[in-house]
Order: sequence, then C-alpha cells, then structure tokens
Amino acid sequence: MMSSEEERSLVYLSPYSGESISSYLGRWCRQEVVSIDTYTLGKRLRLGKTLWRWERFYLNPFPTRWELQKIDKLMDLGVDRLLLMFPPANEPIVSPDTIRICAACYTESPYHRMSWQYKSTEGCEHHRLRLLSKCPDPKCGELFPIPGKITVLACKRCGMPYSAMAKKQKSY
Repeated sequence: MMSSEEERSLVYLSPYSGESISSYLGRWCRQEVVSIDTYTLGKRLRLGKTLWRWERFYLNPFPTRWELQKIDKLMDLGVDRLLLMFPPANEPIVSPDTIRICAACYTESPYHRMSWQYKSTEGCEHHRLRLLSKCPDPKCGELFPIPGKITVLACKRCGMPYSAMAKKQKSY
C-alpha cells in the first residue's frame, strides 16, 4: 500500500512555510520534470497571463477560486494551501516593482517569504534586520529580481553574494 505522499504526482513540490507564490512558481517551474516558464504554463492551462502576473505580485484582480483550482489540479497542493502563498485580503503589499528580501534568511534557506512584501513588515522577525529592496553596495543599487527568477544568491549586476549583503543589513 502506498502512502499519500508516494501517490502524489511526480511534479509535486512541497512549499516552504511562508513561501511567496512567486518563489514557489519559480522553484516549481525549474524542476527537471517540469522545466517550463510561467507564461507558457499559463497559456497551456488556458489561464493566459495569470501565472506570469502572480510571479510578479500583480495581484489585482486577486486570484479567483477557478484559477486556483485549475493550478491545483496540476500542482496538487490544495486551494487552501495555495492561498497561503498570497497576501491576506486585508494586507496591502509594497509596489510589485519593489522586491524586498532578508539576505540573511535567503543565505540560510533560499526562498522568498510572502510577509516580506507586506507594507506592514519593517524587517525580518527572525534576524531582527531591516529588509533590503536593492543591492546595498553604494556603487551598484541594483533592484532585486522577482523571486521566481532568483537562481544565484548574488547581485546580478555587481556579483555581491547575499551572504555579504546580510552583513550590511541594519538592525531594527
């Protein structure tokens, strides 16, 4: 007899606690058995640009139950679990053009937390550090890419590793 975990689809990927939808979609699409971008996946599922918008935190309009059910059929997470990767309805997020991270967290466990995008979040509760929205090197200042596209833990412009960025984060 197979356990429920063994019966899951080959493309199942367990989400991390507090993981953002952008981070999860990026990890899911990069799996060797999947290897597809969110735009193409959305087209194949007849969701249009929906996944592409979610990956970039363009959440207006908020995901519908139908959209969540459609993606759940493929990812096998459950609609309630998928919803945990989005901000709560009453929690505004920073501009989708501003990706905020805790470099110390990313160095320890490389995934994006949805709570980092909340306007109400000042910093990382775990490390008690202010969040970064761009490379802290004063000669660089490159904005962070969308979490689904982060594959190397370093600034894409100057190459500063996230571990070095963590040392430049200020306490709060």
